[in-house]
Amino acid sequence: MSYWFMGTGNFARLCLAHLAEWRLPARVVTAPPRPAGRGLKLKETPVAVEAKCLRLPLSSSASVNSDEVLMALLREEVPQAIVVIDFGQMIRPPYLSTPPWGCLNVHPSLLPRYRGAAPLQRAIMAGDSETGVTVFRLVPKMDAGPILAQERERIAEKETYGTLMEKLAKRGSQLLRDVLELLESSSVSTVEQDHTCATFAPVISKKETEIQWEREAEEIDRLIRALNPVPGAFSLAGEKRIKIWKADLVDDSGPSGTLLTPSDGCAVVACGSGALCLREVQPEGSKRLDGAAWWRGVGRKEGDRLF
Repeated sequence: MSYWFMGTGNFARLCLAHLAEWRLPARVVTAPPRPAGRGLKLKETPVAVEAKCLRLPLSSSASVNSDEVLMALLREEVPQAIVVIDFGQMIRPPYLSTPPWGCLNVHPSLLPRYRGAAPLQRAIMAGDSETGVTVFRLVPKMDAGPILAQERERIAEKETYGTLMEKLAKRGSQLLRDVLELLESSSVSTVEQDHTCATFAPVISKKETEIQWEREAEEIDRLIRALNPVPGAFSLAGEKRIKIWKADLVDDSGPSGTLLTPSDGCAVVACGSGALCLREVQPEGSKRLDGAAWWRGVGRKEGDRLF
């Protein structure tokens, strides 16, 4: 049994690493390098980096559906399945129709809930107590194909996007491996999604990453955890941005954005309801700092407006 792997981001990278421990893909397809960072140097995708470490055949394409070279390779190699994870491109024929088992996707949600690009972030932001992984067959409509397997996963109290992504990449890869082994030996029944229950998880916008201190502390805490490790939730302190990477809920109150009595040496900031103790921050142009170390250099006092 041979399969191709199409992916781009970190969730796909983690899945590729787990799948490679079981069986190596015949080919990896990812997006081309893109300018990144202050110097705008070309940066390879996480999947490209992983594929090179594993010494796998690697192809890059900005538009697979019009890539004649890639489609010629598909006709020559004809994999049994194409695994598409965190790829960022809609997949159409001949990819959908050429492999005998079609194109299979690992999606980190309990489909049809949270179709789209940011299911884990949206689940944490919404305060959901659980999520899961779904293996389904791709169809032309986004995340709407028939389900082959699905498992639930509890969202821990202090779960971040990063920790949840790692757990679901491991579980999703194992679930996909089980599906592929079943397809290899027999057949797998599918369940059609209830499209009337579909909800959507659009990509996180830049506007959403700014903390609004007039909101409830619990809501801000969920936002911080949902955007850790990327892209990070930020607030303006004067004209400078500061990213908040970790915070704890505090039973205190005051005008939103003002400093309250410090806790364990860390700044406590009032929210619209409740307050947050800032445990890990990153001032603009600096590295991440322990909340207490940062607070010692701020030079503000209780009652001052910080944000």
